[in-house]
Amino acid sequence: MAHFLRFSLPILASGDSLFLNGMLETSMTWNGPCLEQSSFRHHPILESLLYMRFSSVLTMRLFGDPAAKGEEIPIQTIRLDIQLEAQNELLVHEPSLDVVCDFVDGKAFGNAFGIALRSISGWWVVKSALIRNTKAVVLTIKRDTVIAPTQTRIVPFSLSQSDVFRLPNIDAELEVISRDGLHKKIITVILPVHHQCPWNQTSYQPIKATYFYALEMPTAFLVVPPVLQSFDKKSPPILALHGAGVDIFDQSFWTQSIPRNKRSWLVFPSGRTSWGLDWHGPSAQDAWATIDSLFEILQANTDWKHWEIDSNARVVLVGHSNGGQGAWYLASRYPDRVVGVIPAAAYIKSQAYIPWTMSRSAHYTDPALRAILDSSLTPDDNDLHLSNLVDIPVLAVHGGNDTNVPVWHSREYVSILKTLGAKNASIREVPNEDHWFSSVFDNEQVQGFLETLLVTEPRSPRSPKDFTLTVSDPRASGTLHGWKVESLIFPGRLALLRVKIDEAGSAQVIVSNVHSFSLDRCLSVCKSVQIGASLIPISSERSGIIRFSPDGAGWTIADTVKGSQEKHPPARLQSILSSNGPISFIISNDTNSRELSVALRLAHDLQIYHRLDSGILRESEVQVHLQDGRLPPGNLVFIGKQSSAFPRTLLSEKRTPFEIKGNVLGLNGQVLDDPNTGSIFLHPHPDRKDLDGLVLFVLSNNHESLERLARLFPIRTGVVAPSWIVTSSLSNRIGTGGIRGTGLWSQSWGWNDASSTWIW
Repeated sequence: MAHFLRFSLPILASGDSLFLNGMLETSMTWNGPCLEQSSFRHHPILESLLYMRFSSVLTMRLFGDPAAKGEEIPIQTIRLDIQLEAQNELLVHEPSLDVVCDFVDGKAFGNAFGIALRSISGWWVVKSALIRNTKAVVLTIKRDTVIAPTQTRIVPFSLSQSDVFRLPNIDAELEVISRDGLHKKIITVILPVHHQCPWNQTSYQPIKATYFYALEMPTAFLVVPPVLQSFDKKSPPILALHGAGVDIFDQSFWTQSIPRNKRSWLVFPSGRTSWGLDWHGPSAQDAWATIDSLFEILQANTDWKHWEIDSNARVVLVGHSNGGQGAWYLASRYPDRVVGVIPAAAYIKSQAYIPWTMSRSAHYTDPALRAILDSSLTPDDNDLHLSNLVDIPVLAVHGGNDTNVPVWHSREYVSILKTLGAKNASIREVPNEDHWFSSVFDNEQVQGFLETLLVTEPRSPRSPKDFTLTVSDPRASGTLHGWKVESLIFPGRLALLRVKIDEAGSAQVIVSNVHSFSLDRCLSVCKSVQIGASLIPISSERSGIIRFSPDGAGWTIADTVKGSQEKHPPARLQSILSSNGPISFIISNDTNSRELSVALRLAHDLQIYHRLDSGILRESEVQVHLQDGRLPPGNLVFIGKQSSAFPRTLLSEKRTPFEIKGNVLGLNGQVLDDPNTGSIFLHPHPDRKDLDGLVLFVLSNNHESLERLARLFPIRTGVVAPSWIVTSSLSNRIGTGGIRGTGLWSQSWGWNDASSTWIW
């Protein structure tokens, strides 16, 4: 259920550029007021009358049912703050977006710093930083950072420290040049530093730590140290995932909701932002990276030696609301990294929380098309992956009067687990409590369950004799008892790998929709593997990861899984966000093009909603990098026409069924010559060594088609967008009913007849 409000506001602007902030306030959230800010910046003008249209949506998913508060009509308060921004500088510092770690007893708790800059006008390149007020710390830029007109980027710097640092600020000068090399600037920034005394058994504060997400993105998270030192017995950290809309740095209630633990570090990741991606994709990557980063931070300083955690440590997952759902998600996708799970007020999946059956598209969409579109949500379906948690202790917590996420969600979770054979899954249903209550984790039952996990649970995963691994997306899945599905026969469908190990150490494996799988000998020791008629002996001297793949007559051990020259293709466009570096938007060489406008808007959205960094490259630059092998790390997004050089170059390699003949795009025999047709699809990265890398093509013939495709860019979860989509002008009126065709690639990036459809 959603309520909409739209209005237009005429604004007269002259001289300076206009800076507009819109703030949405509502009292119907579960964690207090929700503040969402957005901004519009207009280029310099002499005099112009602008008509600004705003759209506000109130959804019960975000703000709850107003009837629960005794109100019949939902109330939204919208406040617009408008101010003129003087253009004395063409490049300005945005201190609210800076990333700076805490210093504990004069030592940095992390090595990643980020300085946010916004271009008012022009293209700028940040080259270096020089600290003026101390020699104890040095900032080294990770790589030259190009900032496009109106773009904001958090410039990454590595911090190195030669002595303790106790000053209140770091004063730095940034060297910046224009992209054409004609202008040079020095920008002075002052970075406030928060200092802390060393923690002890009775005195502590949450510590802000930093690390580099995806190689180059400075990222902060919070930790609370344990009461006792670890010495030789290191306890699993507790990974706590916040709910939707919770800012862990500004809202202290979340770090205070879980009591400080005697043995374990409490780790509070940001999930990229307060809303994030429902702890999927980049949010999930961020959560695991905080654990690995804490290990590195503690190892880097001898003063913290007796507080260390294990490398690649297993964790206890804790979460509330959206974070509770995230705890279910992370545990069921990476079960070997989990000791136990305490999810509170968690919903099962977006479709069970707020169904889309009343959307406008539902009235026009062909059932076959709808089925393929819905398959792109399968990787988010926690209930379908619960076989992976049968051997992991789970205590679900839920308020009996929860008006946001009804308690039946947790009941169903636990019921499914018990149906699958779980022996240690239970629910704590608290009568008369709503969605959030301060004792949700601070109570005898939860703390007793947590204590049992930390004291009695082994530090290495269990090794049961009979289990089933369920996987829908091999790229976003880990191992279960050492076994891992590497690729599927039919992407978009579930893969099942059932393992039974007898007393002699022989494993009988039954597979469904599994194209290849692997076994980590560090986690599971088997003398042989039986798959159908194939009996594969395994030498006791063989270590590391063993990979299995079909060889025509049966299964065999392969040093490299067949088809691994191309990593298993993702089942949805959202995978483009899971990048091993900043996302690079590639546009035509026309710096005043509609393609640049779309790239800037998408870059803005990635920064605002996910704190994902992105650069903008001209096609001519990329063509040079293709030849010299110097493509930047990370995924690529091409925005433009199919007649451009970059898509011609890549599609000529025939690594997917898309091809260009003349100036016309084709797909598996279908000619896409309608000028109103647009295509958006995933493609392997041009660097064949980058097996995880992806390209997203956004190909159109006109501005209207380009804008339609831009709306399909996967900014949020819950959007149905498989591996490829071909749109038409009808999509403006009937949504997904106007899609010409859609589908998923085969396991080798080929045509997948079983999971593709053409409507017209």
